[in-house]
Amino acid sequence: IDAWIFDISFIFSCSFCIKFYPRSIKIVYKAKDKSEYSFFDFNQPLGMHMNPENRWIRLAELIPWDEYEEKYASRFKSDTGNVAKPCRMALGALIIQKRLGFSDRELVEEITENPYLQYFIGLPGYQETPPFDASTLVAFRKRIDLDMSQFMNDILLEENKAKQDSENKDPHDKNDNGSSEGSAAVGRKSDKTESPEAADKDVNSGTLIIDATCAPSYIRYPQDFSLLNEAREKLEDIIFRICGDNGLYRPRTYCREARKNYLNLAKCKKRSKKKIRATVRKQLGYVRRDLGYIDRYISDGYALLPKEEKLLDTIRKLYEQQKYMYDNKTHKVADRIVSIAQPYIRPIVRGKTKSPVEFGIKFDLSIDEDHMGRIEKITFDPYNESEVLKRAVESYKTRTGHYPERVLADQIYRTRENRKFCKENGIRLSGPKLGRPSKELSAEEKHIEYKDNTDRIEVERSFSLSKRCYGLGLIKTKLEETSYGSVGLSIFVTNLFRILGRASDLFCAFFKVLFLTTYMRPLYINAEIFSAV
Repeated sequence: IDAWIFDISFIFSCSFCIKFYPRSIKIVYKAKDKSEYSFFDFNQPLGMHMNPENRWIRLAELIPWDEYEEKYASRFKSDTGNVAKPCRMALGALIIQKRLGFSDRELVEEITENPYLQYFIGLPGYQETPPFDASTLVAFRKRIDLDMSQFMNDILLEENKAKQDSENKDPHDKNDNGSSEGSAAVGRKSDKTESPEAADKDVNSGTLIIDATCAPSYIRYPQDFSLLNEAREKLEDIIFRICGDNGLYRPRTYCREARKNYLNLAKCKKRSKKKIRATVRKQLGYVRRDLGYIDRYISDGYALLPKEEKLLDTIRKLYEQQKYMYDNKTHKVADRIVSIAQPYIRPIVRGKTKSPVEFGIKFDLSIDEDHMGRIEKITFDPYNESEVLKRAVESYKTRTGHYPERVLADQIYRTRENRKFCKENGIRLSGPKLGRPSKELSAEEKHIEYKDNTDRIEVERSFSLSKRCYGLGLIKTKLEETSYGSVGLSIFVTNLFRILGRASDLFCAFFKVLFLTTYMRPLYINAEIFSAV
């Protein structure tokens, strides 16, 4: 019996530790060896030949894993504790999820079944067991936040730009032997003294395209009476929990009548303004009664759980906003709450025909001359896009050392202040000039206007590509920081696969030229001889 009691106590203590201890466990990160596994070191499945030209293998070669790992490792401050998953595994899994659109559970199954995906996330060889649990992806999304995703995007674009410059550099410009031709060329350059006007003209170069969009969050379309009904149900759960834990009688909440009142309007096909207003008035009364019960319990010394305190603050603010809009017969209020589970989401008025109002993250995206995107500003709160143009132009100058030659932007960016800023710095802002439009435009002006309009479509194309293929069309994360990180990761993955596509096009073009010069040239020669004969 004593041994049996000991076993029971031991099992209970172990279950207690398993259930409660992980909340305080420290996580330590151990950097991997800098010599990453190459494709030839990967332990392939027996009897299977993996294609080295697979997109995931070529994509792994484009990503600077070592630089990302240094930034990723700096986020772990503890020197003791459980060892975290490597950066390549965390980032690779999120890239796969963004590109293929899998859920967390489906992603783990796909990685377990696909050796190419296992190589991409850094496994040394093929294994039939899952490399991590589906719940681990939540920790991955928290660690790779907006700051981390923007850092990765900047490093990727810098290395891609340096690679393009090295490929486009003329080999005749290099003078390793120190010949007189090179010294003469330097002398000719030094003899040329440019005037200040010519120097100012040569300073600005390149193109900056900027526009704003909204990444909608995965929430139910908000309606006043449905929000109040949801708040009432959550308040009733708090009341029932307090009464059940403390042996108190449940107060009268009229939950059945309130539910019936809500369904009468929710199931109604034609909702008149009078019926909607009457339903909102009753739902406000139910919420006010439940809030009074909870305030009474708090004054009597009954404590709330941490989650309940946060939820109660959100419901109080929601009640105040709905009461204000009901009393003043308006539908506008500052910092309007449209979701109780995600109270940081705000309505974003976009003016589109299909969806004039969206609910999610609003951000400004800038596109450079290489068609690569960068986030200039991102927030859940609505703002005027015109205030972002100066910051985007200054960021462009910080990266390149000069201002852009032209800025392609929508009409909302063309304020007097922005026009003055661009004129002072020698930047041409797209769009018509202020004042009465001229009756006739020259051929050059028409060509410039047409080219600006066609080039500005690139930012719209980038929005469409990110929303259709890389998870920007619907943000399904539930936390504020992970929502920001999801948007940043979508832009990063869009740039990443765009670079991969260009590399594939270059590879195909190389073999096309090789084929033409090797096999088609004799045919051309024979045709010339035949025509001469």
